[in-house]
Amino acid sequence: MREEDHRRLLDDRARHPERVAEAAAARGRRPLPAGRDQLLIIAADHPARGALGVGDRPMAMESRVGLLDRLTTALARPGVDGLLATPDIVEDLLLLGALEGKLVIGSMNRGGVQGSTFEFDDRFTAYDPDSIAAMRFDGGKMLCRIALEDPATPATLASCGHAVTRLAGHGLMAMVEPFWSRRVNGTVTHDLSPEGMIHAISVGQGLGATSARTWLKIPVIEDMERVMAATTLPTLLLGGDPSQAPDRVFDSWGKALRLPGVRGLVVGRSLLYPPGDDVAASVDTAVSLLETS
Repeated sequence: MREEDHRRLLDDRARHPERVAEAAAARGRRPLPAGRDQLLIIAADHPARGALGVGDRPMAMESRVGLLDRLTTALARPGVDGLLATPDIVEDLLLLGALEGKLVIGSMNRGGVQGSTFEFDDRFTAYDPDSIAAMRFDGGKMLCRIALEDPATPATLASCGHAVTRLAGHGLMAMVEPFWSRRVNGTVTHDLSPEGMIHAISVGQGLGATSARTWLKIPVIEDMERVMAATTLPTLLLGGDPSQAPDRVFDSWGKALRLPGVRGLVVGRSLLYPPGDDVAASVDTAVSLLETS
């Protein structure tokens, strides 16, 4: 980010808060789905849940200026369709003019802070459906971790169901990210077996009074053909925390993107903090994997 852009952002934040709403109202929008079969959306909602680590770097995302620099680089690459983020990041990028003509998906439930005793209490602490509609965004994303032994799960399911219904009422996408989860030695873990993912999808896609506007966001795991057979809903693949070699990750994405019903990628840390830190090259490789109509 240029120094003058950083200073202008700081000044707008302190002196001109009204410019956030003005930028949202003036933002040029695009249709969903856009002019091709698959989308690439850049995700940046982990910091609001206290999840700042990438790979073996536990504080990789600590610098907001550094994160914004990587995001503006990624969003400017040809073939990138939009952003998924919390209000603080969305508004920084609105003020920087980086979201013109992009899809914007607001992240909603960030209350389950990573590593906390209440991590399964995924309260809606960021956007809600009405604020997403008021800002002229394109949808809302919700994390839906289903933990059979945790009493916070019913409230999460009810909140997600309500959000799906309200977003559909506004004619907006409801992006549901379901996981079959539990604690192992005090740490929240997801069942990433095909059976675990199918259970999570089965519950997640049934939330709300209608599924007409529901999209799923799921990880790439083993036996993805069997997993994708569990739903007819449009599905986006998440990138997750990069722990494998990049070539292996991109290869797994490329194979999964060829399956029926897969409508693209929602990727954050894997593209924003790649080995070697060449964000543009990493994003361009992801774009090259997408099907075009």
